[in-house]
Amino acid sequence: MSALALSLIVMSAFMHATWNYLAKRSAGGFAFVWLYMSVSTVIFAPFVIGLFFLQSISFGWMELAFIAGSALIHVVYALMLQKGYKIGDFSLVYPVARGIGPAIVAISAVFLFHETLSLISIIGIILIIGSIFVISGGLQAIRGADTLFPLLYGLMIGCLIAAYTLLDKAAVGFALMPPLLLNYGTIVGQVLMLTPKALRNVDQVKSDWKEHRKEAIGIGILNPLAYILVLTAMTFTQVSHVAPVRELSILIGTVMGAKMLSEGLGYRRIVAAATMVLGIIVITLS
Repeated sequence: MSALALSLIVMSAFMHATWNYLAKRSAGGFAFVWLYMSVSTVIFAPFVIGLFFLQSISFGWMELAFIAGSALIHVVYALMLQKGYKIGDFSLVYPVARGIGPAIVAISAVFLFHETLSLISIIGIILIIGSIFVISGGLQAIRGADTLFPLLYGLMIGCLIAAYTLLDKAAVGFALMPPLLLNYGTIVGQVLMLTPKALRNVDQVKSDWKEHRKEAIGIGILNPLAYILVLTAMTFTQVSHVAPVRELSILIGTVMGAKMLSEGLGYRRIVAAATMVLGIIVITLS
């Protein structure tokens, strides 16, 4: 992996962990998701307009299909993420979701994009899955209802992460869509899907904006920017490398959850998250 790709992904990891921390702190639902996505459409609109003036961009049915598919997966992911944060600890849901995603991507990339998965890669994946088991508290914790449902949400969110990562890799790596255009189109699509429900619940939207305006603005900026950096790295780097390395945000997010949100089992989860990062590094070196 090149130094440029690594730099983009590391910056993205810090942004990603930060906006997820803000999302957990807001404890918001669909109205909050609609708010921060609407903020994104306004803030990034001038950059997208400028893109069309600076580059010759072709936009047809194929590009529209990529945007629609990505938007659908992303909106389900965003809503499920908020629900997961409502019922479970940030330092549990976040690492599980972000850990299982790259494992699925690494395996799927072998069949979809003809990327290689060596023995060392498999060892890295095992380290990631093992650390997820430790973060969840082992068999004893899984038996408890208070951990089981957050764990299941984390696993489902991880599958959604893998789905949109693979789809978006095809969009920017093979259809050659500009990362900014793909990301912005996806956000606009999500806003359109959520707007009817937001209009039926205007009071909730107003309440969330009044109570969590700063979080909505922060996520509205950091969420797209973090993913644009990842999409840019995907244009010249294997997705089986990009997806694991971006999970450096796991360690950052776990520290935030344990220290800033006063969630239990902090040190144990931090150690497990560090093990997960080790697995990520092993996959990358492979």
